[in-house]
Amino acid sequence: MTNPLLSPSPLPYGLPPFAGMNPGHYAEAIDAGLTVHLREIDAITNTSDPATFQNTALAMEQSGRLLQRAGAAFFTLVSADASEEIKALETELSPKFSAHQDAVYMNRALYDRFAAIDVSDLDPESSRLVEEYLKEFRQSGIQLDAAGQQRLRDVNAELSRLGTEFGQRVKESMKSAALLLDDAADLAGLPAEDVAGAAEAAKAAGHDGKYLLTLIQPSNQPAIASLENRGIRRRLYEASLARGTSGGTLDVRDLVRATLRLRAEKARLLGFANYAELVVDQQTAPDFGEVKAMLGRLAPAAVRNAQSEAEALAASAGHNLEPWDWAFYSARVRKEKYEVDEQALRPYFSLDTVLADGVFHAATQLYGVTFHERSDLAGYHPDVRVWEVRDEDGQGIGLFLGDYYTRASKRGGAWMNSLVEQSGLLETRPVVINNLNITKPAPGEPTLLSLDEVRTVFHEFGHALHGLFSNVTYPRFSGTSVPRDFVEYPSQVNEMWIMWPEILANYARHYSTGEPLPQATVDKLNDSLLWGEGFATTEYLGAALLDLAWHVLSESDVPDHVIDFEATALADAGIAHPLIPPRYRTGYFQHIFAGAGYAAGYYSYIWSEVLDADTVEWFKENGGLTRSNGERFRAELLSRGNSRDPLESFQAFRGRDAKLEPLLKRRGLN
Repeated sequence: MTNPLLSPSPLPYGLPPFAGMNPGHYAEAIDAGLTVHLREIDAITNTSDPATFQNTALAMEQSGRLLQRAGAAFFTLVSADASEEIKALETELSPKFSAHQDAVYMNRALYDRFAAIDVSDLDPESSRLVEEYLKEFRQSGIQLDAAGQQRLRDVNAELSRLGTEFGQRVKESMKSAALLLDDAADLAGLPAEDVAGAAEAAKAAGHDGKYLLTLIQPSNQPAIASLENRGIRRRLYEASLARGTSGGTLDVRDLVRATLRLRAEKARLLGFANYAELVVDQQTAPDFGEVKAMLGRLAPAAVRNAQSEAEALAASAGHNLEPWDWAFYSARVRKEKYEVDEQALRPYFSLDTVLADGVFHAATQLYGVTFHERSDLAGYHPDVRVWEVRDEDGQGIGLFLGDYYTRASKRGGAWMNSLVEQSGLLETRPVVINNLNITKPAPGEPTLLSLDEVRTVFHEFGHALHGLFSNVTYPRFSGTSVPRDFVEYPSQVNEMWIMWPEILANYARHYSTGEPLPQATVDKLNDSLLWGEGFATTEYLGAALLDLAWHVLSESDVPDHVIDFEATALADAGIAHPLIPPRYRTGYFQHIFAGAGYAAGYYSYIWSEVLDADTVEWFKENGGLTRSNGERFRAELLSRGNSRDPLESFQAFRGRDAKLEPLLKRRGLN
């Protein structure tokens, strides 16, 4: 059978023909893509013609199409539906990708041609393209001598291997740490649909007649808020926090230590004091000191608020509080103080209705786009749904894929990724995916969401809009290809519409009766918005500051005792609270150790939220959910990708630099 990845997909928008592919196709296409891309680069450098924008930068942007096509499809499976064959292939291919990246950006002949391009007559986007390539060459070690470059290649290859291994162990530990229970009575307090989901999960795992509480990626597990049995809450909590640091084949501490030493060495090779300094050099933050100063300003107020919440919880509980009690009594206090019962909200948040009448409806009202489900198009798994997105004039924009249910082959958490990136140069339109990890209900039952899951659906769709609305020339600048500490900004803005009155009224309807969420309940929800912010901010800052603590170490400072270091780092940062673990502990901090995506950059969420909170204020000041407001945000920000400095895009939209005060107000830190 001909490998379908070796030629452009015949499907609409270039959607990969997943149904006709097997692991051998991915391996063959990626190997071919690596070879072809290097051949294309050789064609750029092996010419006596003087370097121009057209024969160097433009040629570079047009190269690597086969590799991009095959890699995007393959790494989608790695994250969302990894069989044993795919995992083995990932282990084999990841070092090849690392070596290929080094071969490109340590290519002196290629760098010299970029450095020789005359940018004086180029348009701003084209000039920025050359500047961004030159910056990446420098950050990749082009300035090193031959020995230094070889050492950096070795470091990068090993980091790639370690990141792959970390991700695979974390996925397996999340599965193995799931709590198997014999008796339905142990699940008292859990909503009926969650009990049914636990029964289905146990059956799928080969334990018919039992109940399996699967884990999500963060420390705190949603079921803890409902389970009445304190012993079961404790077992679930301790199983979650022990992941990756309990010994055995899934322990990741060896990988953590090796990764940190190599990252510190890499930073030193490239002339930076530590890895955090290297990372911030690639972001919108002006320097590492600015990041530390902002987090340091937030931490004491967050812990004070958390302690006030803890005292209220202990009073409600009538006994000393333990960490596995927090979510349970927080839900009780919210119900007592604000008359908000989070479990009673779930029947009003059916996944299908949240999508069609909430997420999609808000996008239609704001941007004029419409969504049309394409049952004739298939994703990589039967659970994947495909929608065609059309602009107000009926023209197709791209495809949106939704993959919402958890499964053993999917990594934890929620994310967006692109299968096809928009580019005017290549005449491609976007194909983007949202992945979540919602428990799949029993057959025939509705998928009812918690308010937190509703927030995640809106958040990830904000990333999707960033990809779908991209309108740039060069693929390098497309959609979410922006600095890490900016990428969360558009997704956080999209959370605004969850509680926006006309959007909430349109989607928050009882799944069986169609009755709207009562206005009295809406009012109570709004009154309770600040409840729990102390916990949430402390939990988040714990992870962000732990991330930075790990990445300011030198090679010789990396400790042997990972857990001891973690405790000391949190205490030194002033964010330690005995009842609140970091959102991610080191043993399952996939954001920073399963690859370098958020390494020394987990601060990005709060950094982006400064822009987000200020943007929400702008919408409120300018009439809210209007087409004119949506068009401004789309034109000045969502469509721009990285084609200009992202902070310039923010300033063009907002009319000024961002202010911190709206964030402090939102989180109750003022």
